[in-house]
Amino acid sequence: MTDAAAGALVDAWPAEHVAVGVLIGDGQQWRRGDPDRRYELASVSKLLVSNAVWIALEEGALELDQPAGPPGSTIRHLLAHASGLPFEGAQPIAEPGARRIYSNTGFEMLAATLEAATEMTWQDYVTAAVLEPLAMSSTTLGDSAARSAHSTLNDLLAWSAEMLTPRLVSSATVTEATSNQFGGLDGVVPGFGQQRPCPWGLGVELKGTKAPHWTPSTGSARTFGHFGAAGTFCWVDPVHRIAAVGLGDLAFGDWAVDLWPRLGDELLGLG
Repeated sequence: MTDAAAGALVDAWPAEHVAVGVLIGDGQQWRRGDPDRRYELASVSKLLVSNAVWIALEEGALELDQPAGPPGSTIRHLLAHASGLPFEGAQPIAEPGARRIYSNTGFEMLAATLEAATEMTWQDYVTAAVLEPLAMSSTTLGDSAARSAHSTLNDLLAWSAEMLTPRLVSSATVTEATSNQFGGLDGVVPGFGQQRPCPWGLGVELKGTKAPHWTPSTGSARTFGHFGAAGTFCWVDPVHRIAAVGLGDLAFGDWAVDLWPRLGDELLGLG
């Protein structure tokens, strides 16, 4: 696997503008595209909100198993998409802990819980807890905790570095946050179909044994991250000590299902 092979796959990304970067544990970086161009993140936004919730948990403002969301649900359920809420809508379609149902509404309720606990808007809390300490000055959050952030390659590589070597929270918190929650629940990964099981951490998707999947096929089962419907991704492989960010201005589609895993394998090989 070579720099040229990775670059060729980045160039094959069928978007007008693309920026891709890799961070290797020793600090080495590889980039292609404008690192300062801002892109819509869509659901990659959830990574930043989740990180802020982890900080609120360490500060004692929140507790993982406190009630939040629909009856019987907790913050842990909301983070792990196990609250029973549908993709959109406040009426549960399952009991908490029974199914892995990906829910934007769950993250909206999570943000409301964060606001009540901290007496700050969720945007102000995420900015103070995550964006400012990591010097992510080009990132904006918008109005939805589930999908409205915009950011750059440089900013998301700074966040990825935090995941490889945590400073804002303890390594134990990151380990818990990137561990499967609620056992072997089945669920659907949007765009990649039913997964049995469908592991998820505290706001981050886990690769586990999922196939097909959007992360590198050669990556470890502990790989975690998120992708967005806007055509963006961020994954971290803590075993290989490497992280990658991909940003484009073409909406997710069949092209990404084919391209992203192959690109990921080449990017992983750069480490």
